[in-house]
Amino acid sequence: MQDDRINRPHAIIVMGVSGCGKSSVGEKLAEALHLAFVEGDALHPAANVEKMSKGIPLTDEDRMPWLDLIGKRMQASLERGEGIIVSCSALKRTYRDRLRAAAGGNLFFVYLEGSKALLTKRMGERKGHFMPISLLESQLATLEVPTGEPGVVTVDIDDTIDGIAATALSGLSTLGVMA
Repeated sequence: MQDDRINRPHAIIVMGVSGCGKSSVGEKLAEALHLAFVEGDALHPAANVEKMSKGIPLTDEDRMPWLDLIGKRMQASLERGEGIIVSCSALKRTYRDRLRAAAGGNLFFVYLEGSKALLTKRMGERKGHFMPISLLESQLATLEVPTGEPGVVTVDIDDTIDGIAATALSGLSTLGVMA
């Protein structure tokens, strides 16, 4: 699907549940596309981080101000004529639609998909992250897979970070996002 988005700066969200590699893949994509990268977790209010650190799942009410901050960051970047890549779980369609509206529709998603076993393994290997493995189940239950949504590239995470990023870049190029 080609449209007028291809001639404008792009906003790209690398999405998926905790442990799928959003930050690592987002950084690789930002490097390859020469775009700024924003770690979405860094935009969470302290109350959200504290809640998740205690193993308490976030509610929609907890997430909306965070999603709005991400939306404002993307909007500001696009208004300056600059593309941006953000890591954000974006678990529900309503969240993704809210982010699409904030970006003026000029938003693409890279959905990182993996098995529960692989996600659990990766979360167990992480050091210094506030999200405990116990919240993975909650995130998987909340996840609405973006199948059939516009501007979404789905990438299986059973690969190296470089391999995942290369597959994502290939998928994005089919949508008109060019390096």
